[in-house]
Amino acid sequence: MANPYRGEVALTIDGEARVLRLSLGRLAELEEALQTGSLVALVERYESGRYSARDLVTLLAAGLGVPREELAGADIEGGAVAAARAAAELLRVTFQVPEES
Repeated sequence: MANPYRGEVALTIDGEARVLRLSLGRLAELEEALQTGSLVALVERYESGRYSARDLVTLLAAGLGVPREELAGADIEGGAVAAARAAAELLRVTFQVPEES
């Protein structure tokens, strides 16, 4: 089960519930893979809708900690729409500031 307070998002891939999370190291790899130059540019790319299907697969693969090629042929429950929603949620929970109690 995904814990959004840890920056986790759930997505069903090839019939298996998986948990995605972007660690700092994975974010650095993602910046490099997408050649964005900064975390701000990375987030802006997705927020503005200027991302490709390849970018989406790259982000989800980073969240899983697997090579992009491993995810490229996978069956994602809910298709491209579910994949895009999971990616957006992954970025949101990665960069949200926890509320003080």
